[in-house]
Amino acid sequence: MLTLLFATTIFLSAFLLFQVQPLIAKFILPWFGGSASVWSAALLFFQLLLVAGYLYAHCLIRLLRPRRQLWLHGSLLAASLLTLPIIPSAVWKPEAGGDPTLRILLLLTVTVGLPYTLLSATSPLLQAWYLRANAGSVPYRLFSLSNLGSMLALVSYPFVVEPSLRLGTQARIWSAMYAVFAALCALTGWRSRESANSAQPWSIKDISPPSPGAQLLWIGLAACASTLLLAVTSQLTQNVAPIPLLWVAPLALYLLSFILCFGNDRIYNRMIFLPLLAVSLAVFAYSDYVYEKNISLKVLIPALCGALFVCCMVCHGELARRKPDPRFLTQFYLMVSVGGAIGGLFVALAAPRLFKDYLELPIAVSACAALVTWILWGEAAGRSGARWIRIALVAATCGLIGYLGFNEVRRERGFVVSARNFYGTLHVRDDAATEDQPAQRELIHGTISHGSELTGPNSGRIATAYYGEASGVSRAIRALDETGPLRIGVVGLGAGVIATLARAGDTLHYYEINPLVVDIASTQFGFLRACPAEKRIFLGDGRLMLERMAGERLDVLAVDAFNSDSIPVHLLTIEAFRVYQRHLKPEGVLAIDIANRYLDLKPVIARAASEMGWNAVAVEDDGNEEDYYSASTWVLLSPSATVFKHASFRGPNIKPVAKEEKFRAWTDDYSNLFQIVK
Repeated sequence: MLTLLFATTIFLSAFLLFQVQPLIAKFILPWFGGSASVWSAALLFFQLLLVAGYLYAHCLIRLLRPRRQLWLHGSLLAASLLTLPIIPSAVWKPEAGGDPTLRILLLLTVTVGLPYTLLSATSPLLQAWYLRANAGSVPYRLFSLSNLGSMLALVSYPFVVEPSLRLGTQARIWSAMYAVFAALCALTGWRSRESANSAQPWSIKDISPPSPGAQLLWIGLAACASTLLLAVTSQLTQNVAPIPLLWVAPLALYLLSFILCFGNDRIYNRMIFLPLLAVSLAVFAYSDYVYEKNISLKVLIPALCGALFVCCMVCHGELARRKPDPRFLTQFYLMVSVGGAIGGLFVALAAPRLFKDYLELPIAVSACAALVTWILWGEAAGRSGARWIRIALVAATCGLIGYLGFNEVRRERGFVVSARNFYGTLHVRDDAATEDQPAQRELIHGTISHGSELTGPNSGRIATAYYGEASGVSRAIRALDETGPLRIGVVGLGAGVIATLARAGDTLHYYEINPLVVDIASTQFGFLRACPAEKRIFLGDGRLMLERMAGERLDVLAVDAFNSDSIPVHLLTIEAFRVYQRHLKPEGVLAIDIANRYLDLKPVIARAASEMGWNAVAVEDDGNEEDYYSASTWVLLSPSATVFKHASFRGPNIKPVAKEEKFRAWTDDYSNLFQIVK
């Protein structure tokens, strides 16, 4: 009965530990621009608190007598109940743009800090109590059970919890389950007290502790797996969407490798996984080479996730081979959590400040190859052919690192400017004239062009790319400019190409969250300087800025704020459309750029139009009018029934958007990408 109580408490703590991660991150995602880096910052927070929880458990076991352990832990559990429910306060919404990493960490600390730390401490602490109550037992399978609970929490979130429950309801249910956990944890400690030695703290003096070298290897393997996890997640969310599904899939595979490696020593077989590791590293190297290519989601996601799983199996399998005597388990878990936190610190804090491009993945791949080479180098000693084994390992590793380095240098040489911050990587590239296109300068965010400028005279007043004469936003502005000077708002600056559509006397307001974009558009492109309209740039998330502002009375509001090819979902919800409505004139037009390699956003917009009672047309421009135009798809919406009768909206490429009643409307509490994957 006592064993069942231990297992149930550990399983529930792990379930809650990982259920809260996507829940709380989705709460705050709209507050910080819907950026994929929000999840990286959140994961860093969770990894740091995992270290805090493991350190707390380690010190509790080593420094306090059993009954004092129970008293202190019970008191903290009771105090943590006062922080419920875990609903973030709106006072943490940022006032302006800039790097919000510290703000995110403080927000999460205030909202879930104490409950999360205690949940983190549960697995190692209860395993230590279990070992004390059951002398001679091996509690590492409880660690595997803990990871099983974590994985089930992650898998259930995007498939069951997120589609079924509003965020507020999710938070309240989680808080109620946490209260049940606190009671179970206190009961488990109370029931195990009779087996505790109340006279002496738990002693480990009769066995040699792990060496510093062994502990460094624990940290290195854990850090490598953590860095790979975060790097793969960043690559997926940056180019598709920063949503729980793409947060959860890599993390679930990461946890599955823990479950398999620590649940059964025979599952991790080097004869199987080391050859698969070579294939996986090659997959990562190839994906780095074709990073800017249009790869199908059906290929991209399984390939990256499969390679991640194999690498994690190797890292965690080697960890499991080196797990110490159970009496050192809290120290072992502490070192593993430190390694995970190092990976989080590297990806979320160091990399955006040290590098101008996404170098985390090639660095993590190189580190994984180097670690395995180091391990096998040491084990080759004394074997026949050890010299040739070592030469082959070093040659393969150096070849991989050299290829990855060469590829990054080659790519960087093609850019005039490279810059990076919390919101992503920006490149400026000069393209020479070809038979199909004139010479032009292009702004690239991640893998997607965000505007280009011709290099000839007066180029700052020539519309290019997705903003040609036949594009939806150009048609909307031309249809309304007959009424006199226009007030135009644009969510997302890019290179500033929309400024070419504004005339003298017009008012042009940009809402841009990324200060790097403002700097590059102002210094590397001439659109803003050449525009004769009255211009102003508001720095901050477009939706939050509009929520705080008085009515802008806009004739046209263009939403063109996608980061790389990912979509900020909070700009497409019903609540967002109500904000837009408040700032549009009765005859105004909302123009939304929905071009996307992976997702069909038209049903989302159509359902919002039905909900708002607006009229909508889709404008699909093939970009053939000029050789410097690009194909584009815009959906135009208006509260007015007459605006789309203008001559600008006639043509075979303009089609009314049918009313959509069956598609469930996206709200701040609900969105579902499965419905719109191409």
